[in-house]
Amino acid sequence: MTTSCVHDHASFTSRWGSEDRLGAGNLMTPASRLAALKWVEEGHIFDLSHVIENGAPRMAPNQTPFVMTLGPRADNVIRRRRASGATNDAGTSLERIEMTTHVGTHIDALGHATIGEYMYNGLRVEDMLGDFGLNDLGIEHAPPILTRGVCLDVSGLDGGDFLDAGRVVRQEDLERACEAQNVSLTAGDVVCIYTGWQRFFMRDNDRYVSGEPGIDEVAAQWLTQHGVVAIGADNMAVEVIPHPKHPEIVLPVHQHTLVESGVYLIENLALAELAENQRYVFCFILLATKFKGATGCPVRPVALV
Repeated sequence: MTTSCVHDHASFTSRWGSEDRLGAGNLMTPASRLAALKWVEEGHIFDLSHVIENGAPRMAPNQTPFVMTLGPRADNVIRRRRASGATNDAGTSLERIEMTTHVGTHIDALGHATIGEYMYNGLRVEDMLGDFGLNDLGIEHAPPILTRGVCLDVSGLDGGDFLDAGRVVRQEDLERACEAQNVSLTAGDVVCIYTGWQRFFMRDNDRYVSGEPGIDEVAAQWLTQHGVVAIGADNMAVEVIPHPKHPEIVLPVHQHTLVESGVYLIENLALAELAENQRYVFCFILLATKFKGATGCPVRPVALV
């Protein structure tokens, strides 16, 4: 992978030390978790995830199809157990799943992206890529996320219900959203950006993956400078696709957040209900399954209010 920019690999070194694997997860503390819980007054949950099913949208060729089939089925299992002498017809079913861990609503591990030969904290690609996953920086290092969540609704910036593919969400757009919603960002936040693009998920997958509105690298830098733990959006990649300088520049937000800043990305969020109810601040909870060496993980984040 090459870029048009020259990067000093020393700039990838974590401020939390050479052994750090948590990245911006270090910004969450017992005090910040308790503060996040103070936003819970009603006990109401907003589910921020999509159902994962056969036909889920994907970006080919990097993302392979999600396929789930039932292997042992209850009816066949009962027949086998009867043949072995069982009399109580105990049927059980199990599935087999083939997928990329970046299917549906998911979180990117810090080891998902590179800048040339370097990954987060200056680790080298040649040392990190193994035959059975990442040798380090896998999703097993991602901490449980319980923190304050902020939803910034930018879907109406152009006068409609959603932004078009290729529409850049800039720093000034995020600043105006914060002002309009009377929200100030604080260290340890998870920021969820609602563009309205969610409406095409599993309704028009070709359109959903052909491009998307999203933030550019300047907006991403503004967010990471505020000390956010993660940035999420209701699209496939959080960042704008195609980039205004495509094909010269590809996925610069991934490079800045994951590699340079250790900030996680949460993609394909379901944010419409939050935005419609104008619930802009909440307790955000996300737990990633510890797939050792995986570059990401499907998740079911929730907003608790």
